[in-house]
Amino acid sequence: MRKRRILGYVLLVGLTLSIAIGGATTAMAVTSSSPHYQVTETQFGSTQKSCSGQYCAQTSIGEATDGKTTANSTAEFQDITDNEPFLDMIIEPGDSNLGVLSTERTATKTTNIKIRSYLIAGGYTVQIMGTPPKFGDHYLETPSSPTPAKAGTEQFGINVVANTSPSVGANPVQVPADQKVFGEVDDNYKVPNNFMYKADDVIARGVTDSGRTDYTLSMIVNIASSTPAGKYTGDFMVMVIPAY
Repeated sequence: MRKRRILGYVLLVGLTLSIAIGGATTAMAVTSSSPHYQVTETQFGSTQKSCSGQYCAQTSIGEATDGKTTANSTAEFQDITDNEPFLDMIIEPGDSNLGVLSTERTATKTTNIKIRSYLIAGGYTVQIMGTPPKFGDHYLETPSSPTPAKAGTEQFGINVVANTSPSVGANPVQVPADQKVFGEVDDNYKVPNNFMYKADDVIARGVTDSGRTDYTLSMIVNIASSTPAGKYTGDFMVMVIPAY
């Protein structure tokens, strides 16, 4: 019998952006109010690189699950084994709207994190770790408290709820939907239309010993006219820790 008791789960999510300065014409069918900052991106899944002219972007995201993966890379949870505690996590690509980095719009990404626990007496915590995108010695600014996205102001932030400005993300979904709350988002990351990023923060937690919650993690990227041009890279981890 396969043992599925997990002491901790670590998911590495990589984010790579290319921001280039130059006036060269690209083949993108987009219109930008500023020709100086541009990024193209086609998939928020396994590592992908896409280019148009001299502008390139690369994104990558890991998939972790204590279940099975089908031929089309969609993961499924395994059946529950009576009296066998476990903690499962599945990561799936979400929506991406990087498009053109402009001082007049907010670029966004989402990813879906599904967590299922069984007989974990103290629930679990979901913690973020790592650094924001960086070029040379310059890190993108990260709000340290819930802050509205503001185009033209340098920002990298996340939250875990549905937003309308920009229109991105979703509220946590309890599975099955007619049952009580199994997992909830931390207060700092559940304010609609407000984003922040602080390494080592707990962004969500399980509040029962058994249950499943599907979270949507949203990222925003804003640049300022003073943002240095270059290839920005940053990795952060999402760690799920059971509490016994």
